[in-house]
Amino acid sequence: MRLLIVEDERRLALSLAKGLTAEGYAVDVVHDGLEGLHRASGTPYDLVVLDIMLPGMNGYRVCAALRAAGHDVPILMLTAKDGEYDEAEGLDTGADDYLTKPFSYVVLVARIKALLRRRAQGAGASPVHVLGDLHVDTAARRVLLAGTEVVLTAKEFAVLEQLVVRAGEVVSKAEILEHVWDFAYEGDLNIVEVYVSALRRKLGAGLIGTVRGAGYRLERPGAAR
Repeated sequence: MRLLIVEDERRLALSLAKGLTAEGYAVDVVHDGLEGLHRASGTPYDLVVLDIMLPGMNGYRVCAALRAAGHDVPILMLTAKDGEYDEAEGLDTGADDYLTKPFSYVVLVARIKALLRRRAQGAGASPVHVLGDLHVDTAARRVLLAGTEVVLTAKEFAVLEQLVVRAGEVVSKAEILEHVWDFAYEGDLNIVEVYVSALRRKLGAGLIGTVRGAGYRLERPGAAR
């Protein structure tokens, strides 16, 4: 898959490109909004990582121009700003997700993979997964349990997302690690257990089942145990 990074902080842009290339993506980098718009308009990218504060043309205008021209490429916006208004403006111009600097590289990769998965599942697929009283919105990154919002950390949400998009299936620890943690992670596989335990505390002990020797399964309501 081919990604475009539009980021004027050259050290950050090159660092991200190096990491994402190691993940197996083909990555192009530009440092100017106008050049970013030109590249994204003329090349079939699978995803654009777009900074907001750019020379030439800011990220809001680049995003709006791409959407106005009919380009549906997933756009992940980056910004040093912080606040609900900034996020709303970014999403209103057509961005698919929003990440505030400084951010974790692990979280960035998880967001990119989530956007690419949704694109692969087909345009128009709903980002909201409903399993009984549990509602998981992977676009807004919100979780509701019986109508009440449950606050999750970035990694907790990323682990839950891996399970919810494959609800009813067994997901191995290795698969969760691959999608949620850094590609270079060499730590204990049991770190996954820590986050699954945290999700059980917040969402209910019976939601995530353990399949001994295989991994975890997010139980569908009414499914046979």
